Amino acid sequence: MDVKNIQSLIEKSKKRRFKQTVELIINLKKEYDLNKSENRFTEYVELPKGRGKKVKIAAVVGPELEKSAKEIFDFVLVKDKIKEIAENKREAKKLVRRYYIFVAQASTMADLGRYLGKYLSTKNRMPNPKYGMIIPDNANQDFLRSIYNRLQNMVRVVVKNHKTIGIPIGTEDMKYEDILENANHVLEYFINRVPGNKNSIKSVYIKLTMSDSIRIM
Repeated sequence: MDVKNIQSLIEKSKKRRFKQTVELIINLKKEYDLNKSENRFTEYVELPKGRGKKVKIAAVVGPELEKSAKEIFDFVLVKDKIKEIAENKREAKKLVRRYYIFVAQASTMADLGRYLGKYLSTKNRMPNPKYGMIIPDNANQDFLRSIYNRLQNMVRVVVKNHKTIGIPIGTEDMKYEDILENANHVLEYFINRVPGNKNSIKSVYIKLTMSDSIRIM
């Protein structure tokens, strides 16, 4: 893949009334067995040039961090409200769909898992300590802000139920070179992460939210 692929995709695509996302579409081979646990994973990749647009991040905290968290995160759920939200199935599902990433204070994780875990897990949004999504109980505001800013550049990679995986790698208004760098970074990660490496991949495309796709591999 080179910058001409990105340029062709964006310049030839119909303009829309919203900023379209550039996606990397990876198709796994039919032989790839999703019934094997080792072949399924949900992970995050940090884009070197950022996503190109803001994503919504929610924080689940205790009362001691509520004030600081509300000044930074897009939504804050206080520990004593977790059960109440979970009791309304419709509201719980709506909450989980609304936010791309959830972070949680360490002392809230037991309640979060107990009451909202099934909703978060279904949508691959359970806070993962591997990516700094668990907040220490003594976190200060600067620490919370650094987490929020770093997670803005993260994209989720899910290999679970489908052999076609879509991964956002930027937006149409970004520099072509930056989109290309993000694309190459994600593709290299995926090839190294998926069992079987490149031999497991059938094809790779790039596309905009509402455009045709261009095959790059």
